[in-house]
Amino acid sequence: MYSTAHYWDQQYIYKKTGWDIGYASPSIVAYFDQVFDKSKRILIPGAGNAWEAEYLWNNGFQNIFVLDFSQEAIRTFKTRMSHFPESHIICEDFFQHNESYDIIVEQTFFSSLPIKMRPNYVLQMQYLLQENGKVIGLLFNHHFNKDDPPFGGTAEEYQKLFSPAFDIKVLEKSHNSIKPRKGREYFLILEKKNINNY
Repeated sequence: MYSTAHYWDQQYIYKKTGWDIGYASPSIVAYFDQVFDKSKRILIPGAGNAWEAEYLWNNGFQNIFVLDFSQEAIRTFKTRMSHFPESHIICEDFFQHNESYDIIVEQTFFSSLPIKMRPNYVLQMQYLLQENGKVIGLLFNHHFNKDDPPFGGTAEEYQKLFSPAFDIKVLEKSHNSIKPRKGREYFLILEKKNINNY
């Protein structure tokens, strides 16, 4: 049920968006404040209200792409960011997307997916990234022990999941998480491995 666009449309319509902090994550902001090449192609999948896209756009990044399969999430973002390029707003299933990027931002998308879809997530991330492309963002560092999102994990599980396709550059406790998630998140940087070696 929670893997359908209809389910997520309902979450936005009825304001059941507890994952949405209402601004760009400080951990992700801190990373991009150190990225000086503002021409990089950046994808934010499962973007929702896409506060990170707004922050990046307002700070000179021009090649930001927002992707979500919830029409309601896309509508809300368009209303708030009416000056954002229409061609950079994509209402599509992430697993059907077919472009290439330098950086993909992970912010609560991974934790929203059914756990059985995680191997497909890894393959699709690798597919969408250009050579030496990176996934950066946040993952929960614990399990929630429930049957609906969010879903978490452990460092050992993430190492096993990502290491065949990516060099894990950083997987460590986030030092600047928002207060409700302090001590509960890993900051993550993955670099795509040479596809010939995978």
